[in-house]
Order: sequence, then structure tokens, then C-alpha cells
Amino acid sequence: MDDSKLLWTVNEKKTICHTPVFDVIEQKETAADGLTGTYVGIAAPNWVVVVPVYGESFFMVKQFRHGLEALSVEFPAGLVDPGEDPASAAARELREETGCVAGKITLLCECNPNPALFKNRLFVYLAEDLTPTGRQDLDADERINAFEVPIRELVTDFGTGLYQHAYTGTALGMYLRLLQLKQ
Repeated sequence: MDDSKLLWTVNEKKTICHTPVFDVIEQKETAADGLTGTYVGIAAPNWVVVVPVYGESFFMVKQFRHGLEALSVEFPAGLVDPGEDPASAAARELREETGCVAGKITLLCECNPNPALFKNRLFVYLAEDLTPTGRQDLDADERINAFEVPIRELVTDFGTGLYQHAYTGTALGMYLRLLQLKQ
């Protein structure tokens, strides 16, 4: 099939729900063959995930996730502030959540967190040459423990127990791709 037949045109958009973290957008759309429908998208700020390598370990964070209603171990991550460069946001989130300062930040990938719903971008960064300061700078509502996890443990155990955050899986995959490309 010709890809142009897969395209939809957005005819109308309206915000149907505004929250502190995202907006839900209702879109009236028309397919190339004339089919019409109403669809929903989520407009959120861009996100960053940081893969902090420290020797043979990653610096990771553990926190309560309200959607999951349980603890989660994941890479440091957060929102890109308005007007902020994603690399700066990655360095900031790393420092705030783990207390580590990176000597080098490298973009591993830019992707969409879930193109069926989300309109934002996810930026994955590698953080190297870490200097742990021992001082977190958390937001008022953040409760986060930072600690080292052996790289082998995360690779072996991802998808089980506390290692289930999909963005951590994406970031881990990009890190392993980098290692593979260096061979």
C-alpha cells in the first residue's frame, strides 16, 4: 500500500482536560480515504532519561510510582523545563536525583514515548565521568533513594521485580546498542 493512503489530517483540536503534568487533546481527523473519527492525544513536556555509568554500575533511583502504586527502580529522569535544552535537563535531573555531576553527557537517542497517545519526545542521554557529591536536590514532592546497581544485574533482571519502567528499558537498550557498536 502507498504510504500516503495511511495519513490522517487533523481538522480540529480542543483541550478536554488540563492537569499539572499534561493536557488531553481531542482531535477530529479524516483519513486519506475519507473515514472520519475522534481521537485523543496527550500533550506533555519533553522528557529525559539519563544512563549514569559509574565503573561497572549504574547510578539508579528508587521511588514510589503513583500509577503503579508501588516502588520502582529506574534511571534518573524528568521533565524538560520550558526553554531548557534537553542535555541541560539531563544533567540537572542527574544532579538533583542522584547527587552526581557528569563530566560528559552524550545523546543516545530521541524517540516518542508512545506514538499512539503522546505528542512529546523522550531524550535518552549517557552520563559518564561521574562525580558523586552525596547531595540530592529533590523537588518538594519527590522522595527518592539513589544507589548503585551493577550493570549486569539490570541487564539480567530488567522486566522483573522493581526493574519494570519501560523508559529504563529503552535507555538500557540504547546503552547496550552503544556498547555493541563500539565492538
